[in-house]
Amino acid sequence: MKLPLTRFSRAACAAVAASLVLCALAKLATPAQAAEPEKLAIMVGGIDKLIYLPARLAEQLGYFKAEGLDVELLSQPTGIDGENEMLAGAVQGVVGFYDHTIDLQTRGKEVKTIVVFAQVPGEVQLVAAKSAASVRSMADVRGKTLGVTGLGSSTSFLTQYLAQRAGVPSTQFTLLPVGADSSFIAAMRQGYIQAGMTTEPTVTRLLKAGEAKVLVDMRNVDGTREALGGTYPASSFYMQSTWLDAHPDEAAKLARAFVKTLRYMHTHSAEQIAAQMPQEAIGGDRVLYVSALQASLPMYTVDGKMPADGPQTVLKVLSAFNPTVKGRHIDLSRTFTNQFVSDVKP
Repeated sequence: MKLPLTRFSRAACAAVAASLVLCALAKLATPAQAAEPEKLAIMVGGIDKLIYLPARLAEQLGYFKAEGLDVELLSQPTGIDGENEMLAGAVQGVVGFYDHTIDLQTRGKEVKTIVVFAQVPGEVQLVAAKSAASVRSMADVRGKTLGVTGLGSSTSFLTQYLAQRAGVPSTQFTLLPVGADSSFIAAMRQGYIQAGMTTEPTVTRLLKAGEAKVLVDMRNVDGTREALGGTYPASSFYMQSTWLDAHPDEAAKLARAFVKTLRYMHTHSAEQIAAQMPQEAIGGDRVLYVSALQASLPMYTVDGKMPADGPQTVLKVLSAFNPTVKGRHIDLSRTFTNQFVSDVKP
């Protein structure tokens, strides 16, 4: 039998109902809590190298935060160190040279470049001023010691390829790993290397001091095509394919942040870009930094896309000297994707 509600129970029900209404109104009046930014770690193969500038600049411009991401940029001397950290799961992505994705495929590791920063290496083959009289081109490097960032690095393969094109086999010169920046400069000053491959701002520092001269300049498309026979996508952002498949939204946000950065670089002067960078990145000579940046700007892509002839040029270079790539079938379509950068609105 249905019992009638007592006066007390009716009052209680009314109070509960009123309470529920007030709670609902309070929730509507209170702004929704912003979601915690997605935390990601990215390893950069030398964070102060201008070839990797878009990584630090994206952070400085606030583009990661604008995408709702909490990105930590870490730095290692070479891209090889970065890829090892990525494969170990310590970082989600790497800013390094695209050629690592090809090398990794031969080891059963599926890694894709999703943003191409530079369509050329940005590398310069320098000769020490005191050796310039005897080393006028790569054809003169027989018996010399040539500096590279590390054995098995992109600079080592490029150096060997340039020498081979000039008729000098790799058995007739010595490669010495000397790192980059100050360690490269010290090796050249102290005579440990007679020539070597490095990037900006190290190039401008040595040229300005009169301590080196240019043998091969790959900071622009014309110089790269002359040296290597095509464009050579180099500095880029790559991630493991399994991570991309599992986190497409995060990948899209990262791609957006980097493409917005590349667009910024093509619509602002070297001085304006330098103004966004922290003092420790610029160093003690601002004029030199701006000059080095100005010389580097032609190498950056506008949209982050892979140049059509780029992957094949890189494979050609690696196939000549990388023993893990030579003679192997490489599916270049699995080493990069334009999917994420193509989705970025103008």
